[in-house]
Amino acid sequence: MQEQHVHVTRDGAVLEVRLDRPPANALDAATSRVLSGIFTDFRDDPELRVAIVTGTGERFFCAGWDLKAAAAGEPPDADYGPGGFGGIQQLPNLNKPVICAVNGMAVGGGLEIAISADLIIAAEHARFALPEIKAGTLADAATIRLPKRIPYHVAMDMLFTGRWMDAEEAMRWGLVNHVVPGEQLMPRAHELAAALAAGPPLVFAAIKEVARESETLGFAEAIKRVSRRGFPTVATLYESEDQKEGARAFAEKRQPVWKGR
Repeated sequence: MQEQHVHVTRDGAVLEVRLDRPPANALDAATSRVLSGIFTDFRDDPELRVAIVTGTGERFFCAGWDLKAAAAGEPPDADYGPGGFGGIQQLPNLNKPVICAVNGMAVGGGLEIAISADLIIAAEHARFALPEIKAGTLADAATIRLPKRIPYHVAMDMLFTGRWMDAEEAMRWGLVNHVVPGEQLMPRAHELAAALAAGPPLVFAAIKEVARESETLGFAEAIKRVSRRGFPTVATLYESEDQKEGARAFAEKRQPVWKGR
């Protein structure tokens, strides 16, 4: 059962998803499909507002594609599920915050999963690399996403050389949001998740959709779509009880009560 390789814990509005495929938390297609199912359920559950994805142990967050599965004949374009490799890279309409807590090495597809999250917290000993170049293959998702996350020349350096980047350097280039001692990683991730879970879910959804869909639009076209409620999440937000509640709470100088509707 592939489910044994992924542990899911629900704490109120926060979902923790933990990879557990010793020795390196590498993923085969079957485990990726399990993750796609988990994140699809997270997306569609109105009671869940934030997800945390992390790995078991202190050495690896995720080593990417399971090369043993590859050696057994699994192709690189296997069916990874609707979310793509790791469950979140290509999942449509995933309009809720996802935090990646990098507990160790994030390698290849593991780094690609991390940069598909919205926020990244790294343990001090975490390291990042894209070694695909050394195997003569393409780090496809990273080639598309990484130059948009960090300076172009830094991204090209990682893609061209396969070199390692430690947590301190990752923080310097803006690849991660926070670097903490290993024992503080999950408490910090849950602290951040709790803060987000208490926030306005309809606004988070609008932020994610507008940011994602605007990548292929010019500024004028994107802002026009926002002002005309051309994004479904924006239309929902502007017609919601939460929109009115936010204005009332501000005028009354109190904390708003968000209902997600």
